[in-house]
Amino acid sequence: MNSNDAKSWINQARKADDQRPDLPGEHWAVMGAGLLLLLAAGRSRSFLGRTLAGAAGSALLGRAASGRGGLHRLVRAFTGARR
Repeated sequence: MNSNDAKSWINQARKADDQRPDLPGEHWAVMGAGLLLLLAAGRSRSFLGRTLAGAAGSALLGRAASGRGGLHRLVRAFTGARR
């Protein structure tokens, strides 16, 4: 698999994600999963386990905060802020 195949696959996955409807409470579920992974990272004894769980947890929190249907959109809706 070369880099063009990987980029093409990522672009296809993003397009499919953009086209699907939002699930109710999706950002809360993603945020909860991210927090659980961060807690698991703090409890892990191995360096690799801490690193992987911390990275995955941080990525999920970032997705919840900025992804489609994320907390950023929720805050804008409550505050009435516009882009």
